[in-house]
Amino acid sequence: MIELDISEQVAALRSTFSDIRSVVGVDKLAVEIADLSEQAGVPDLWDDTEKAQKVTSALSHKQAELAKIMSIAGRLDDIEIMVGLANEEADESAAADVHTELASIQKLLGELEVQTLLNGEWDAHSAVITIRAGAGGVDAADFAEMLQRMYLRWAEQHKYPVTIMDTSYAEEAGIKSTTFEVDAPYAFGTLSVEAGTHRLVRMSPFNSAGKRQTSFAAVEVIPLIEEAGAIEVPESDIRVDVFRSSGPGGQSVNTTDSAVRLTHLPTGLVVSMQNEKSQIQNRAAAMRVLQSRLLIMQREQEAAAKKELAGVITASWGDQMRSYVLAPYQMVKDLRTDYEVNSPSAVFDGDLDGFISAGIRWRKRDKE
Repeated sequence: MIELDISEQVAALRSTFSDIRSVVGVDKLAVEIADLSEQAGVPDLWDDTEKAQKVTSALSHKQAELAKIMSIAGRLDDIEIMVGLANEEADESAAADVHTELASIQKLLGELEVQTLLNGEWDAHSAVITIRAGAGGVDAADFAEMLQRMYLRWAEQHKYPVTIMDTSYAEEAGIKSTTFEVDAPYAFGTLSVEAGTHRLVRMSPFNSAGKRQTSFAAVEVIPLIEEAGAIEVPESDIRVDVFRSSGPGGQSVNTTDSAVRLTHLPTGLVVSMQNEKSQIQNRAAAMRVLQSRLLIMQREQEAAAKKELAGVITASWGDQMRSYVLAPYQMVKDLRTDYEVNSPSAVFDGDLDGFISAGIRWRKRDKE
C-alpha cells in the first residue's frame, strides 16, 4: 500500500510561489500585456519596423512570463490530485510521476526566484558580450571560440535571439576576439555574472609533446542601453577605419569594405562591426555599442564605482573566476560561488543555468 505524502513540500512551494507572484506583480504584468497588445494592433505599426519589432518582442516575452507563472499555479493544484490518485490506486508508477513532477516544479520555481533578484539599473536590458583570448597562445584562441559556442548554445536553448557583431579569427585556430548581442529581456542581468577571467586546463591538442596546458580568456558583458543615444560623441573624437569582412583563415565573406572599426580617441575604446551588409549599417551598430560603453563609463565615474560592471579583466593568472579542467580530472568550478559540476562537455554545450543562478544569488548576498 502506498502512503505518499508531500503536503509539506507542496506547502513550501506554494509559499515560495506566493512570494514570487508578489515580486513579479502579476496584475501589473497583465496590464502591461494589455497595453502592448493594443500597441501591436495599431494598423500602421509596421511603418516603423524597429519600433514594431520592439513592441512585438516585448509582448511575446511578457506573455510567456505570465503563462509560465499561471502554469505553475495549475501544476501545484494538479500535483495534489496526482498524489490522491497514486494513493487510491496504490500505483508505484504514479508515485514516481509525482516525484518527477515535484522536482520539475521545484526547478522552475528556483529559476523564477532567481529572476526576481534581477533588479539592477540595467538588468532588464539586452546584453553585449565580448570574449577575448588571453594568455596561452593557440590554446587561448581555441578556448575563446569554445566559450563563444558555449554562450551561443545557451542562448539557443533558451530561444534567445543572438546577433554576432564582430569576430576576429586567429591565424592557426580559434579566435582572437568576438562580440555578439543576446537580445532578450534581462539578458544583461542574467549574463553579467559571467563577466571575468575564465581558465582552461587540458592536454593541449596543439602541443606535439602532449603536455598539459593552461590558457585564459576574458569575458566582458555590458548592457545595450537605448538612452546611450543621449551620449554625444563628436566626430573629431572618433577615428573610423573600414575594411573587408572576413571569415576563418582570411576567406572573404564580403566583396566590399563594409566592416567598420571605431576608435574613441579620448578613452581608447575600440568597437568593430562586420555583421551588417553595408558600411552605414555597421557604423550605426558600432556607434550604438560605443555609446553604451561610454554611458557605463560615465555612470561608473559619477558613482565612483569604476569598472564595477565590466571590470578590469586581464585574462591571466591570479584573477580567474571560473576554471574548466579537462585533465587530469573533469571539473568546472566557479571560484566565487564554489558551484561545480563534473561534466565539462555539458557545460561547453550550453548547460550554464546552474552557474548563472549561483552567480546571481552570490551577487545578491555580496551586496547585502
